[in-house]
Amino acid sequence: MKKHLTCSAIAISALLLTTTIQANDKKTVHHETHTKHWGYMGNTGPRHWSELDAKYHMCSEGKQQSPINIIPTKDTELKPLDIHYKAGSTTIVNNGHTVQINIDKGSLFNIDGVTYKLKQFHFHVPSENNINGDAFPLEAHFVHATDDGKLAVIAVMFNEGEANPVLDKVWKKLPTLKVGKAVKCGLSADEIKALMPKDKEYYKFMGSLTTPPCSENVKWHVFKTPLNASKEQINTFFSLFGFPNNRPVQPTNGRLIEE
Repeated sequence: MKKHLTCSAIAISALLLTTTIQANDKKTVHHETHTKHWGYMGNTGPRHWSELDAKYHMCSEGKQQSPINIIPTKDTELKPLDIHYKAGSTTIVNNGHTVQINIDKGSLFNIDGVTYKLKQFHFHVPSENNINGDAFPLEAHFVHATDDGKLAVIAVMFNEGEANPVLDKVWKKLPTLKVGKAVKCGLSADEIKALMPKDKEYYKFMGSLTTPPCSENVKWHVFKTPLNASKEQINTFFSLFGFPNNRPVQPTNGRLIEE
């Protein structure tokens, strides 16, 4: 698979490779309140996260950290992802690290006999995960949780190409967003499902949250087939923050990566 960053994304990536996802106190939903500020640059960037708070120690001590460079280690007949998205979005928020779209109750994802509820999805520019050494200009994460706090993420990559109509609808909200203030966002369930490829072959591995506290035992599912987003859409997201919001890839440490 040969995927390439756009020129603009390469420049972004070269400037600084950092990232964000986060979890609330129950570790069920990313991007909530943190004990101490963390960021992407300087002494609050990814290399220093574990120094900011003792609760973030897994960011440097963990052995199954995300994101990773996905190089499959086992050819498995993975079961199709059992996705049942029936609810639309409720709100959109710029939390200072990414743009997060919160989802109403009713959207489910079943895997390995466990049912997860879709909580939110958000974006990273450029991508956090790489595939066979290739990065992408944009990546979306769909974050799911069980009632007892187990996490599963479905990731979608985007190449530069034609404008994505669903992203257009989301991006129109960006100029109105104030950091930390959620506003209504009326995406339908069908529009949310349209942010996933029709070809749902995927890679599967165990990983972590990609921001503090970097908790592990997160089930990751990364679609092989990317969608498209226009150069303007990619640059608009980057301009909102002025820095890339992706954590550098982490060691796989002999991890099982199935396809």
